[in-house]
Amino acid sequence: MKDISKGVFRLNTEEDTRRLGLEIARACEPGDIIALIGDLGTGKTALTKYIAEGLGVTEDVISPTFTIVKEYRSGRLPLFHFDVYRLSSGEELLDIGAEDYLEGKGVSVIEWADIVADVLPEDALIVSLEYAEDGNARTASVM
Repeated sequence: MKDISKGVFRLNTEEDTRRLGLEIARACEPGDIIALIGDLGTGKTALTKYIAEGLGVTEDVISPTFTIVKEYRSGRLPLFHFDVYRLSSGEELLDIGAEDYLEGKGVSVIEWADIVADVLPEDALIVSLEYAEDGNARTASVM
């Protein structure tokens, strides 16, 4: 991933989340992996929607909770959106053929990536989403 700002960002509004998603999308190149970590409701799917917007995806982006992965091919790069909440390990992810996506020519966004961290490459962009200490916003740690 080229030229992405790293650090901790406060997401006070939906527009803040959108700006971060668009910035991530601008930096995306074929084969990039974005690992999203965070509790329920911290904005993983919302951030994915804005990454998709930044890539030019025209389809509605929804969480692939029951299908594990959804493909979106209308943008400048294919987007492979994973929700691995129902998996128990990285090995399970590989068993379903995910390496074809992860090593492909698109961008893979993985929600609940901490579950499969053992099989993610070192150069994956990790975005940890948390509720801010004051409870009025969220923070995104981009690493």
